[in-house]
Amino acid sequence: MKNNRKTEVLLEKLGNRLKQTRINANLTQNQLGDIIGKSRTAIERAERGKCNLNNFVSILLALGADDQLDLFLPEQPPSPVLLAKAKGKTRKRASSRKGKINNEDNLEW
Repeated sequence: MKNNRKTEVLLEKLGNRLKQTRINANLTQNQLGDIIGKSRTAIERAERGKCNLNNFVSILLALGADDQLDLFLPEQPPSPVLLAKAKGKTRKRASSRKGKINNEDNLEW
């Protein structure tokens, strides 16, 4: 139940930020809906945090705010543990030579 409320609060915040971004772009809900090919109701629902991810991203693109996604959810590098597992065993030192080579024998003067 507690997680459900957190989800609602977060979705409401995202919707409010989406609305403010639209207002800052000086667009009405109808204008934005026309740009993305959705109804005014779809925009209104998004601004209440009640839309699917496809509509949300379409709105961000139309508002030119898609660069904000990197701030919202930055790309995550692979964890060091996963990198270590993927790398496998690596050599940590050189192996000894079985037969020593006499450098003096290889010199040609």
